[in-house]
Amino acid sequence: MNMNIETVLIVDDEPLILRAISRLLADTGYKVLTAADAMEGLEIVQQNDISLVLSDNCMPGKSGIEFLTQVKLLSPSTQRILMTAHADVDMAVKAINQGEIFRFIIKPWDNDYLLNAIQDSLMHNRLVSTLKQGEESVYLTMARMVELKDPYTHGHCQRVAEISLLLAEKLGLNSAIMDDIRWGGWLHDCGKVGVPEKILNFPGKLSPEEFEIIKKHSEWGASVVSQAGFSRTVVNIVLYHHEHFSGTGYPFGLSGKQIPIEARIAAVADVYDALSTDRPYRPAFTTDKLLAVLNDMRGSVLDPDLLDLLIASQERFDPKNMVTPAAQVN
Repeated sequence: MNMNIETVLIVDDEPLILRAISRLLADTGYKVLTAADAMEGLEIVQQNDISLVLSDNCMPGKSGIEFLTQVKLLSPSTQRILMTAHADVDMAVKAINQGEIFRFIIKPWDNDYLLNAIQDSLMHNRLVSTLKQGEESVYLTMARMVELKDPYTHGHCQRVAEISLLLAEKLGLNSAIMDDIRWGGWLHDCGKVGVPEKILNFPGKLSPEEFEIIKKHSEWGASVVSQAGFSRTVVNIVLYHHEHFSGTGYPFGLSGKQIPIEARIAAVADVYDALSTDRPYRPAFTTDKLLAVLNDMRGSVLDPDLLDLLIASQERFDPKNMVTPAAQVN
């Protein structure tokens, strides 16, 4: 028996729904358990290692929100998805605040959407579990996992970490946070593990819907590193490295010094490396074009002071002079 198999528990008082979702998961390799109500579901959670609970909200006895709130207490590492045919804002807020659900699914569901939500949830758990090992080699391995999905970013996370460290040193930041800045650089794009490869590697302009999926990677990644116990510095880098100095970035539209300094540093490093290396949609920029584009981003996308610092040290940041991913972890 494979001890690493992931178990999904489906809780719903309608047998047809239990059978339909069980069939949907039949070829996924997950172990599927079912329960007809919250009480039966709680017994199963207490007796089994459950990776994910997918629960209806309107059931006899306890509601799905009440049930998932108890699951959170009994098994904090179990991911939770709530399904309902009657959704409103108050219900969604209550589910998020009390049950800390991963996804909120409206019935009738789309099979592809539901399956993606389940897979994303379980991937989230795997990443958190892996990062909790607390070893630098694991953090860099995670960065390389992202790069395997997108070969054009080979070495990107390592270079972002190195550029960020050099900028932090020039700013005279406290040496106590240097490890966090390195780890944040390595893990800044870890949320892209949950983005479909066909979107990551798309050679042209993404549709608005596809770009919205890409934009979720910063929040998704921040959730992973936060639950894995990383410091606020690392979480800030992962969460805010796509915020723009002018307030036009994502996920929250922060501006100026509302954006933590470590995230502003990572943003400069991220953009510089992206422009100075080949990507699926264009070759690396020449030095003149690179400087022109960076200066166009001054004060809009990038912190002008940090950009000046980078440009003054540009030769040190040339990708040809940076350590490759094959380098030893310090």
